[in-house]
Amino acid sequence: MQATPEKTLVSKSSETTKTARPWLARWPLLRAFLRNRKAMLGVSILFFFIMVALLAPWIAPGNPKKMESRAHLAPAWIADTPAPGGKTFLLGTTGQGQDVFRQLVWGARLSLSVGLSVGIASTIVGTIIGLTAGYLGGWVDDILSLLTNVMLIIPGMPLLVILAAFLKPGPVTVVMVLTLTGWAWPARVMRSQVLSLRAKDFIAASVVSGERTPRILFSEVLPNMSSVFVGSMVGSTVYAIGADVGLAFLGLTNVGTTSWGTMLYWAQNNAGILTGAWWTFVPTGICIALCAFALTMLNYALDEITNPRLRAEKETTHGKRNRGNVLVTPVIRK
Repeated sequence: MQATPEKTLVSKSSETTKTARPWLARWPLLRAFLRNRKAMLGVSILFFFIMVALLAPWIAPGNPKKMESRAHLAPAWIADTPAPGGKTFLLGTTGQGQDVFRQLVWGARLSLSVGLSVGIASTIVGTIIGLTAGYLGGWVDDILSLLTNVMLIIPGMPLLVILAAFLKPGPVTVVMVLTLTGWAWPARVMRSQVLSLRAKDFIAASVVSGERTPRILFSEVLPNMSSVFVGSMVGSTVYAIGADVGLAFLGLTNVGTTSWGTMLYWAQNNAGILTGAWWTFVPTGICIALCAFALTMLNYALDEITNPRLRAEKETTHGKRNRGNVLVTPVIRK
């Protein structure tokens, strides 16, 4: 019997996927990031708050410290009586008659800028110390590891309170204090990663070829730890936002500025809880929780994408779940 060529039916959806976004095939990590639900959820929430902070003069124009009306006016959508002068306040007023919504929008600027600044600064300092200690080894590693262990042993919040109490209050002081107390953990993580990469063949090849130590560290070692770097920065940002709010709530920063922490401070001082003025602190707490949630989801997503073990477990689970929906290419024989 004469053999005839086989005709294969190719799924249109697979062809569309290959031709619609060919640039994604060149960036597998970006493709995995865009397909991760946790990553998209975290990025969406974080992007929303960043845009609110950048567009604060247009979203809530005016001075957030200005006294607009009576103290502790309820939000317009639950108020029984209209506010004096016919003004409406979406989230009510504070104990000093300031617009809560305006303060919430403008406070996002300072809180997010402090959090992101501390996250970037502490991660850079920790990365430099971790790279140096892990790669050079010897007495350099001993001294830097001792310094890192000392910073990890010292309780963070008491040290923050002491430093903030004796230094001049302000956003720059907060960034310096939080960076000083937050670099140790990224340094420990980076050092452990460098110790595992130092014995690789490509590092030995760079040493034999005569490359200098700074070039090996920043051109060969650091690019292989980009996921750890980003994860450390995200974790440090979450820590910084929470610590900044805590210091402001205790009155150890400049309470004359407008931030989410100072809003909680004045809500407590003006007896917002005792008077039942929940709108002076609940919206602020929700914004802080949402930012921490978004950064945590982003950190989990990066870990799932870059960790081979977690990625393999996810692919195995996804395969078992969709085993009944496996697409089979039919073959037509004549």
